[in-house]
Amino acid sequence: MTCRRAQEFLAQADAAVTEQVHAGKAKLNPAEALRLAHSVRHIYVAKGKKVVHFDMRDDAPADAVLRQHLLGPSGNLRAPTARSGDRLFVGFHPDEYARGLWGA
Repeated sequence: MTCRRAQEFLAQADAAVTEQVHAGKAKLNPAEALRLAHSVRHIYVAKGKKVVHFDMRDDAPADAVLRQHLLGPSGNLRAPTARSGDRLFVGFHPDEYARGLWGA
């Protein structure tokens, strides 16, 4: 459900997607998800209407905390996940996507 909403949001915003990976076919395990998390400056995790922000440079959480937020019930990286520059968005929250894409 949220993957479709994220795709619709990006299409309406006419945002250029440079790479798209189907989460059901190319799953990121916990180690790969942590590697991705440590490669960005900011992580925004949406769960329902709440968004948790992690500043990976100034106040990076422990890996156990990151795993709790990044991984779904399958133990793989949650979908949808989007990367824009030095920001990683896990889950879908339209306000955070808009801020992340356009710096609003």
